[in-house]
Amino acid sequence: MANKSRESETYLVAKEHLPRHVGIIMDGNGRWAKKRGLPRTAGHARGAKVFKEIALYCADRGVKAVTFYAFSTENWKRPPDEVSTLMSLLRDCLEDGLEHYRRKNVRAHIIGDAEQLPASLREMIDEVEKSYTQNTGMILNVALNYGGRAEIVRAVQNIAAEAAAGRLSPESVTEETVEQNLYTAGQPPLDLVIRPSGEERLSNFMLWQSAYSEFWFSDVLWPDFTKDDLERAFRDFENRNRRFGGI
Repeated sequence: MANKSRESETYLVAKEHLPRHVGIIMDGNGRWAKKRGLPRTAGHARGAKVFKEIALYCADRGVKAVTFYAFSTENWKRPPDEVSTLMSLLRDCLEDGLEHYRRKNVRAHIIGDAEQLPASLREMIDEVEKSYTQNTGMILNVALNYGGRAEIVRAVQNIAAEAAAGRLSPESVTEETVEQNLYTAGQPPLDLVIRPSGEERLSNFMLWQSAYSEFWFSDVLWPDFTKDDLERAFRDFENRNRRFGGI
């Protein structure tokens, strides 16, 4: 459902009615920059700032988990200089947020195939993963070199390896077996997917996890996305009738 209004509301959704797990497709950085006569990299820099603001706000609001789609497996098709800038911004963003997230008791988790990422970014990912192992608060997933189809293939490969080794029989494989082999194993179900920028598609984001997710779309470009926009999504979610295939 598209939500084009940005009129203010006067109440916050009660914590018990918030989505447990929110997925955010950060979209519109390039268009934001183009509208202002700026290079696309300026849009990505502004988008990185918004990422930090929204992540910390989700932790304050009591969301259990939030996943940000930062760099997809398809984003390698972009111009090399833009990809290089994105990699640097992602590294700086993770480094800059280390202490902030630690103080918020956030559990940071990088999902996706890290093997193709620059060495400096992989080192930062290792540091992030080690720095938050003792935290018990909100799970912050950052999807880097991530694709929903690739994630499912990876899960199937893991399951096939277990079956080939004789530790698992094919007939015993269930939906739970697949879920246990996803990057988000053990995390709350994905309740709400938010996509700003006016686009209304998943773009290979968390295909398995979003099977029963609610969707909230907005024309607001990601660099202009605010806490008020997030609250609008929460209020819309609160009013959804989630039947999960029932009546």
